[in-house]
Amino acid sequence: MNEAHLIFTLCLILLVASGACGADTDDSRNLGISVRVEIEEPVYTSEPAENGAGPLWCYGSSCLVRIGDEVFISGLETLPDVKPANNVRWLLFRRGEDRWEKVARGAGRTREPCPLACLQDGTLFLSDNPTLTGPEESRGPARPEILVFSAADPKAEPQTLLPVWDGSPDFSEHSYRSFAADAARKEFIILQNVGYTHAEWAFRDSEGRWLAQGRLEWPWGAEYPEPRHARVCYPTVALKDRAVYFCGVSDIEEPYPEWRDYKRELTGREWDYDFRRLFFTWSDDITTGRFHEWVEVSTRDKTCGWIRPCDLWVDEEAAVHLLWTERAIDERLREKFFPDERQSHALMYGIIRNGEVVRKQPLHLAEEGVSREIARTGRFHVSGDGRLYVVYFVSGTGRAGRNVSENRIIEVRAGGDPTPPVVVPLARPFTRFFTATWRSGSPRSDVLDIYGSRAGDGNTFSYARIRIETQPGT
Repeated sequence: MNEAHLIFTLCLILLVASGACGADTDDSRNLGISVRVEIEEPVYTSEPAENGAGPLWCYGSSCLVRIGDEVFISGLETLPDVKPANNVRWLLFRRGEDRWEKVARGAGRTREPCPLACLQDGTLFLSDNPTLTGPEESRGPARPEILVFSAADPKAEPQTLLPVWDGSPDFSEHSYRSFAADAARKEFIILQNVGYTHAEWAFRDSEGRWLAQGRLEWPWGAEYPEPRHARVCYPTVALKDRAVYFCGVSDIEEPYPEWRDYKRELTGREWDYDFRRLFFTWSDDITTGRFHEWVEVSTRDKTCGWIRPCDLWVDEEAAVHLLWTERAIDERLREKFFPDERQSHALMYGIIRNGEVVRKQPLHLAEEGVSREIARTGRFHVSGDGRLYVVYFVSGTGRAGRNVSENRIIEVRAGGDPTPPVVVPLARPFTRFFTATWRSGSPRSDVLDIYGSRAGDGNTFSYARIRIETQPGT
């Protein structure tokens, strides 16, 4: 047994002993965490666009930010009688003291949600990717732009910024873009995919200069039957003191011929995508344009599993904390290709120092024959005093056949040890959601802001404000 496997096994034993891996929660055992829901309310309703995206599709960025006492949300409005894919436009909502208000609406057409970033001086940024095609076209070129609003007067006409790229990239409606801000330095970075080879990026400093731009080349998949770039999508991205941290999942057409042929028999489709390898890279100083070699953090490539990035946090010692979900097997293929493998679902946590994965463990684990409570997604939250929390959604079947559908919170203590989970007492749990993350410029806070879709809400998207308190000495 190698060192990494030994650490993973010991962590798993400790987690099972503490009740954090797939067991029913018991708040009385929690180590001093108090959770109080202050607001839970709908914001708006959006009809499905049927274009392959949706209001929460930009998973790694955030469509929710906090500036002082106000919260802003970027939503989507589906345009009737306009065919996909560019058949939506962005909406901007603000919540003041007591209600939500729609304060702005996009003029153009786009495909994907428009993530937000902010500065605590009241500057609000919205990343848009309007199409350059006519309404009769379903695909075609697009022009990335950043809209700048004032939180004090968000109804005023925004300023439009056009990022300065390296050359003239061939952008389209499929942007897979990432938007991150360093609020302390008043700087931000935008990344946008071009085809299956790389992402273009542009960095803007506090003086308003597009100080650097370049390409982030995808890792090379030499081990595939037909070697190719492993396109990386749905990344979580952070900008801190001009260092950039990037973690995403492989997203290419099924690379293994026997699996591809069998999936075609099952689905009738000529395509299917993998989502099985979690990659990380970073730049010590983005103004140099240089990134380090890719690190493969985790993989489910051998059993046709599934990985989804959830979040990323960089602590004061420049250790990178990662959160993602894993599924061991595509069960459609198990009988034919992996009859002896067992299914599992995990909410995973890892720490990277200087490019090395030094810790990797499940925070919540559902194993076949053991537990059927599955963690579907999660996010980090950093409190005002620097504590690291994880909020996540769990559904499935618990003890004695009890149906489970709830949000839970744990604290990840120094070194990576999790506390037992606490159930968030929401009327309806958030099944998919954003938080007001520091990666988008929102401040550390004892208030957890959540925006997303709730169980049973259909096409309605909602908001909750949750206060997290930890008793002194815990």
